[in-house]
Amino acid sequence: MPAADSSALDDEVLITRVARRDSSALEHLYDRYARVVYATALRMLRNAELAEDIVQETFWRVWRRSASFAVGRGQVAGWIFGIAHNLCIDELRRQRSRPITVQSEREEQAMFEQPDEQNDVVGEAIERERRRMILRALAQIPPEQREVLELAYFGGLSQSEIAQRLNSPIGTVKTRTRLALQKMRDLLHNQNIRAEDLHE
Repeated sequence: MPAADSSALDDEVLITRVARRDSSALEHLYDRYARVVYATALRMLRNAELAEDIVQETFWRVWRRSASFAVGRGQVAGWIFGIAHNLCIDELRRQRSRPITVQSEREEQAMFEQPDEQNDVVGEAIERERRRMILRALAQIPPEQREVLELAYFGGLSQSEIAQRLNSPIGTVKTRTRLALQKMRDLLHNQNIRAEDLHE
């Protein structure tokens, strides 16, 4: 790995090097995206310790599965966030099958008010921009399609659970999900913005 500024390295270059078992390339990806993964996991799980576990497991899977990433067929950032999201969904499903410890409002508020000793301005900027892009795209798709996406990605529900919640056939939910995802991909692609571009 050349001694260049990590922000200048393209994600696809890094993931290719990770696939060749270059641990320094994994460190660069970790530095670039770990905070965003943590913020996403904390928002979904509402548990700081679990969110930290999700970060570690996400990048362990990036290390193990890097060779399966098809360069040129998708964004590395999206692939990493997808791994993290699926891990969060799995954890939410595990929580449903066991008693859940309920935190008081005071405990929850204290958790969010703790100072962040590893404040990363660049990471925060990436996350803010991603949110704006996703919210803009969500606002442009039909309400019934937006609803199934929100229940799946923010509510952590499976398609069968969404069908029950909306009292709709599972086939309808699958169709709306497929159409919504295609429309979201098209809208976000038209933004012509990649997560790594925000480092410039």
